[in-house]
Amino acid sequence: MNPPAVRTPVHAPSNAAYAAARTLSDGQAKPLGALGDLEDLAAWVTSCQGTCPPRQLDDVRVVVFAGDHGIAADGVSAYPTEITPAMVYGIAGGHAGVSALAAANAVTVRVYDLGVAVDFPDLPAEVGRFKVRRSSGAIHLTDALSRAEVEQALAAGDTIAAEQVADGAQLLIAGDLGIGNTTIAAALIAASLGVPAAAVTGRGTGIDDGALVHKTALVEAALARAGGRVVDPVERLAALGAADFAAAVGFVVGAARRGVPVLLDGVIAAAEALVAEDLAPGTKAWLRAGHRSTEPGQALALDRLGLAPLIDLSTRLGEGSGAVLAVPIVRSAVAALTGIAQLSDLT
Repeated sequence: MNPPAVRTPVHAPSNAAYAAARTLSDGQAKPLGALGDLEDLAAWVTSCQGTCPPRQLDDVRVVVFAGDHGIAADGVSAYPTEITPAMVYGIAGGHAGVSALAAANAVTVRVYDLGVAVDFPDLPAEVGRFKVRRSSGAIHLTDALSRAEVEQALAAGDTIAAEQVADGAQLLIAGDLGIGNTTIAAALIAASLGVPAAAVTGRGTGIDDGALVHKTALVEAALARAGGRVVDPVERLAALGAADFAAAVGFVVGAARRGVPVLLDGVIAAAEALVAEDLAPGTKAWLRAGHRSTEPGQALALDRLGLAPLIDLSTRLGEGSGAVLAVPIVRSAVAALTGIAQLSDLT
């Protein structure tokens, strides 16, 4: 029996900076509270930076964690697993959906292969620098990873976060890529929240009713196989996760530990955030939800985390794209806090 993961708390953002931001906002030349949630969002950025007024978020980065999942061979997606490596090439070449949206919003993107079923010798070595294995186990039949592989992936994500922060990143986004990943997310959310598979399993890439019933049954089987091990977040990732998920968990915790906020994307990021909070309590204070996913599990996960999506455009692309679309809102919140005059200066 492996010892449970050590849960080391993450320090909270600055309460003093948050209060200073609210005071600054309340004194501006506008009706009190007129900017609604933007005022709280600006105060959150301020508290994460620990200084008021806050600095504008000029350096925002998406890191896409790619991996294949053994359960994808059992008909849980409308697309074949060959799509995963094709999309790695798309992101690496700057031609994917997230690439286009990021370019329009001054956000940079990079991709890492943590568990894709093939290798990429013709791409820069950095893409495969942290690769843990080729694909993860089919979770309804076997563990996704060994505990050692989970620890390796967590450490990889932490290293990636450390490098991004050291290089000047002010806001980070964990993107996802991999056929079958909404099935993994459903299993992790169900295990994290103690809810049945049917409550969290959605249509992913657009499967029909019959495939949805089948997908839900596979998630139920995975949960039954994992049993009580899921109480431990590392064992949860081993039994039900994947290398790309574990690396993203390490990335989110690593960013929070280093005082850099994270904007969550869709259901994949929500699942990872739940595990991150269990692994490192206090992580959730460094998170905001970028957009509302069409997957049912995301709403339950965000409710547990106390987060509300900034936008709802009915998107389900993944890759970090929904969070990228919310970046202008976060930047606008900071701009309002720093750019609106104090009422006292105008009277």
